[in-house]
Amino acid sequence: MDNPKRENSRRRFLQMAAAAAPAAVAMTVAPNAAAEAVRKDVPKSRGLRDTEHTRKYFESARF
Repeated sequence: MDNPKRENSRRRFLQMAAAAAPAAVAMTVAPNAAAEAVRKDVPKSRGLRDTEHTRKYFESARF
C-alpha cells in the first residue's frame, strides 16, 4: 500500500474486468439465441397461392 491511488485504480480495473467478462459472454450469446428463436418461429412459405384475391390484385396492378 505505497500509493492509495494506485491501489484504488487496480481495484477498479479488477472490478471492471470482473463485470466485463460476463457482459462480453452475454453479448456474444444473446444475438445467436435471438436469431435462432426467430428462425424457429417463421413458418416456411409455400409460395404464392392462386386465389381469387391474388387474381384481382394482379388484374388491378396491370398498366
